[in-house]
Amino acid sequence: MIIDKVNWPDDVKKLTIKEKIELAEELREKTISAVSKTGGHLASNLGVVELTIALHSCFNMPEDKIVWDVGHQTYIHKMLTGRKDKFDTLRQMDGIAGFPRTSESEYDSFDTGHSSTSISVALGMARARDVLGKKHKVVAVIGDGAMTGGMALEALNDAGISKTNLIVILNDNEMSISKNTGGLSMFLAKLRTKKAYINSNVSAKDFIRKIPVIGEKIVTLTVKLKNSIKQLIIPKMYFENIGFRYLGPINGHSIQDLEEIFNISKELDGPVLIHVLTKKGKGYKFAEENPNKYHSTSAFNIETGEKKSSSGKDYSKVMGDKLTELARNDDKIVAVTAAMEDGTGLHKFAEEFPNRFFDVEIAEQHALGMVAGMAKEGLKPVIPIYSSFLQRGYDQLIHDIAMQELPVVVCVDRAGIVGNDGETHQGILDLSFLNTVPKMNVIAPKNFEELEKMIEFAVNFDKPIAIRYPRGGEGKYQFSKCDEIVLGKAEMLREGSDVTIVAIGKMVSYAMEVADELQKKGIKAEVINARFVKPIDNETITGSLGKTKRLVTIEDNVINCGLASSVKSVLEEAEEIRVLNVGYPDEFVKHGTVSDIEKKYGMDVQSIVKRVCEFLK
Repeated sequence: MIIDKVNWPDDVKKLTIKEKIELAEELREKTISAVSKTGGHLASNLGVVELTIALHSCFNMPEDKIVWDVGHQTYIHKMLTGRKDKFDTLRQMDGIAGFPRTSESEYDSFDTGHSSTSISVALGMARARDVLGKKHKVVAVIGDGAMTGGMALEALNDAGISKTNLIVILNDNEMSISKNTGGLSMFLAKLRTKKAYINSNVSAKDFIRKIPVIGEKIVTLTVKLKNSIKQLIIPKMYFENIGFRYLGPINGHSIQDLEEIFNISKELDGPVLIHVLTKKGKGYKFAEENPNKYHSTSAFNIETGEKKSSSGKDYSKVMGDKLTELARNDDKIVAVTAAMEDGTGLHKFAEEFPNRFFDVEIAEQHALGMVAGMAKEGLKPVIPIYSSFLQRGYDQLIHDIAMQELPVVVCVDRAGIVGNDGETHQGILDLSFLNTVPKMNVIAPKNFEELEKMIEFAVNFDKPIAIRYPRGGEGKYQFSKCDEIVLGKAEMLREGSDVTIVAIGKMVSYAMEVADELQKKGIKAEVINARFVKPIDNETITGSLGKTKRLVTIEDNVINCGLASSVKSVLEEAEEIRVLNVGYPDEFVKHGTVSDIEKKYGMDVQSIVKRVCEFLK
C-alpha cells in the first residue's frame, strides 16, 4: 500500500499523481476506520484529503506556514506529518489532539479550534515574516462557513489593502463541481496570471486612452463590460474588489489541478485567494448523504453508519422541546442560533416556527447584538450558544445586553467539561465571565426537570439571564423533588450537621452521591443546590453554615470567579468557617474522555469523597 511508505511531507513529494490518488483513498479508509472507534470530525476531513496532499506536495512545511481555520479538518495533515502510527489514539487522553497543536508537532504552525481566525493569524505571520526579512509562504485554509464570521471579513479587508504576500484557500463545500466551470476557470486563472497578459492589458488601456475625446469612455465601458462578464463566469468577485487576486473555482478533489493552481499562486505578489470546491464526507456514502450528522460524530458502525451507542435524551433536546412548547402559547418567543440548529436542539422549533427562528451562521457577536435589538423591541429572544463559543461575544453580553438590562435568555450549552475536543472547547470559564457582568443573572439546573422550569422562568423574566447546562444527559442521582424557581433562591436537598456542600448544575448530582458515601462513613452532609450563582442565596447558605461551620463548594468550572467566589461573599458574614473549594484549576484542560479528565483533576465522586474526608480531618 502507498500509505505504508508515506510518513512525512517529503515522502508525498516523491509520489506520482497516480500514486497520490491511491494514497488519497487509503487515507480516507484509515480516517473512517479510526473515527468509527474514537469518534471525531469525519465529514470535514474526508472532504479535504486531496487538498491536504496537494498542500504538502507544493509547500515546504514546517518552513512554510499553514494555518487551518477551526482545525477540525487536520486529520490527514497529521497522518502526513509523522503521526500516522499514533492515529488510533486520536482525541484520547495523552493521544493525538483532534485539532492542530504546536506542542504536538512543528508542522502544526498555530493552535486553532474556533472558527474564522485563520486569516488574521496568517496575515500576522506574513507581516512578521516581512519584518524579519524571511521569504517563506504563509497559507490560510478556511471553509465557506467560517467566512460568515466577522473576524474573517475584517481580516480579508485588512489583507486586501496590505499588498502582503499571503495565500488564502477558500474551501467551499456547498457548491457542486462542474467540469466545464472547473476547466474554464483553470484556463482563466492561468491566462490572468500570465505576465504577458497583464502587461498587454495595461498597454492596451494606455493606447486607447490616447484616442481623442472617446478614448477614456471606451476604456471605462470596456472595464464595465469585462467586469460584468467576470461576474457571470467567476463567483466571489468580492475578493478582487477588496484587493485579492482571485483564482478558481478549482476542483478540490483533483490533485493535479490543485497542484497546478498552488504552484501558480506561489509566483504571485500580494494577497491571493484560491477558491476550491470540495464535497464534505467524500468517499463515505453515509457522510456524503448527511454531512451534518457526521460533522462531529461518536463511534459508529462503518457498514451501517449507525452510532454504536444511542445518545438518548440530552439537555440540548430538553431545552429545544420545552422552548417549542412555550412558543406555542407565546408568539413573542423567538430562537436564534449561530450555525448550531441541530447541536443546540432547535431543529423542532425551526420546523414549527420558521418565521420566529433565525440562523445567523457563524457570527456569535452579531447574534448577541441582534437579540439585544429584538429584546429592545418587545420580543423574548432565546439564544443557545456553546459555552466555549459564547466567549466570542463577551463584549455584546456587556455592552448590548446587560447595560440596558434587556430580557435576553442566553442558554449556555456544553458547559463544563466536554471531553475529547480539548482545551479550545471545554466550557469551564463561563460561570466566571458571566459572574463578572453586572446585571447578568446566572442559573444552572441539576436535571432535566429543573431545566424546563428554568426555561419557563427565564422567558418570563424581564432581565438578562444565562442558563448553563452540560453536554449529554442527567447524572446518576434520582431527585425526588424540584422546587419552583424563585429569583436568587437555592434549594435545600438534604439536611446534615457535619459539613455544608453547595453545588451547582451537573455537580449537584455528584454532591448527592458524595453525601451518600459520606453517610456510610458516619458523616452527615447538608446539600444545597445553589441554582443561582448570581444572585447567590446568602440566607440559605449562611443558615446552614451556622450549624456545620464547614463548607465545600463543587462546580464544573474554574474555581476563580465562579460559584466559589459567589459563596465567598457569604462567608464574609460568617465566622470561623473552614472552606474547601472543588473545581478546575486555573489552566486549560486538554482532551480526553469526560471521566478520564474528572479523575485526573479529582472531580469524580470518589475523588471528591476522599478530598472531603481529608478536609474534615
